[in-house]
Amino acid sequence: MSQNKSLVVFESKNIRRVWHNDEWYYSVVDVVGVLSESSNHRRYWSDLKIKLKEEGFELYGFLVQLKLLSSDSKKYLTDCASTKSIFRIIQSIPSKKAEPFKLWLAQLGKERIEEIQDPELAQNRVKEYYEMKGYPKDWIDKRLRGIAVRQELTDEWGNRGVQEGKEFAILTNEISKATFGVEIKKHKEIKNIPTKSKANLRDNMTDLELIFNMLGEKATTEIHKTHDSKKFGKLKEDSKKGGKIAGNA
Repeated sequence: MSQNKSLVVFESKNIRRVWHNDEWYYSVVDVVGVLSESSNHRRYWSDLKIKLKEEGFELYGFLVQLKLLSSDSKKYLTDCASTKSIFRIIQSIPSKKAEPFKLWLAQLGKERIEEIQDPELAQNRVKEYYEMKGYPKDWIDKRLRGIAVRQELTDEWGNRGVQEGKEFAILTNEISKATFGVEIKKHKEIKNIPTKSKANLRDNMTDLELIFNMLGEKATTEIHKTHDSKKFGKLKEDSKKGGKIAGNA
């Protein structure tokens, strides 16, 4: 799954997840961080695992160690659990947020099932999101098309062995730099987006910027396919060439 879908937010707190065995698995430490009052989420989860075992809860089969992106842009094996297992874990955490969190988690699962049955629903939900934020229809249409182009590119990267996180960021920055003449960080400064803000640069782009951004990413995808590029160094060269096509345009 794409990186933007691998992170969900509950009450302004990030929860990492990964698509595994045809369903979402959530970082247990992140869930504990949302529900508990502890300042040390990892210690809290370590103690809770001992308690669960004492209660007869067999953790084997309910927990899976999966690689999740950390704050240092590297992936580490992390305790993850399916929605069903997360519900069981929640019962052992005394928290006033437990019920709202259960409803939120259930809604996520419901929406995912609906989107599998009808992928158009996912696009419609994104469209509604931008409409509520007051974006004009023409801009929304370009943004949605840009999301599709981006997804095609990241799928291509994944198939060619590129790691989500740092490597995705490097290649994306190369395309952006060749397209607009500035790195993404500088582009955000130009848009007056605070350095620590999680605001998406693309959501702050003009119609023309979205068009050229799409062109750079689509050109990069086609170059990868044409040359059947595999090594990261070659993919980086392709990214520069794809961005240059958009830059020249």
